[in-house]
Amino acid sequence: MIDGLLFDKDGTLFDFRVSWGRWAGDFLARIARDAGHAARLGQAIGFDSATGSFAPDSPVIAATAADIAAALAKELPGLTVAELTERIDASAAQAPMSEAVPLRPLLEGLRRKGLRLGLATNDSEVPARQHLANHGITDCFDFIAGYDSGHGAKPGPGMCLAFARVTGLAPARVAMVGDSRHDLEAGRAAGMRTVAVLTGIARREDLAPHADVVLGDIGEIPGWLAGLGY
Repeated sequence: MIDGLLFDKDGTLFDFRVSWGRWAGDFLARIARDAGHAARLGQAIGFDSATGSFAPDSPVIAATAADIAAALAKELPGLTVAELTERIDASAAQAPMSEAVPLRPLLEGLRRKGLRLGLATNDSEVPARQHLANHGITDCFDFIAGYDSGHGAKPGPGMCLAFARVTGLAPARVAMVGDSRHDLEAGRAAGMRTVAVLTGIARREDLAPHADVVLGDIGEIPGWLAGLGY
């Protein structure tokens, strides 16, 4: 049985391409000297401003704000990684997120089943909480953590194990839900079931070897649970 669901944020709760493609284009335009410089900044983080698309290995997909800042710093010698990280966090908190599915009804339905819900993101905690608040769903979660919350970043299992501790659930009765290998590897390392969704950049064939099940989006979770007899 499943007693808890731990969600990634970007590419899982929110559609990655729509949400972060828009943010990356705007953010790079603001910090760049000119259009050519913006294009070089985009290349540094695997983002094509012309198409609004990300390379599969872009740090924006699953890495932390500090990792993104480190990649950009090579093209911005006047700024430190710490300064860039602060700018990224401030900008990301205001990024308009596009829900992968209508979130409030889904999350409320899962809670009515008695499930404990958590969020584990490699985003920083402050912008993550802001995104949840902007969509009116903060109260749906029993646990919210970012890479800077003291549990480490994914693919390490720290956030997953912290969710289990906070909720008093056995990790084997929790499913980690995410759109990247980092999410699935973190869940596996914590002894959890792993659920992959395809609302990020990674393809089914990339995620399937690391997941117990691959779903189109989180809206399919109730059907998956029903198939388990929940």
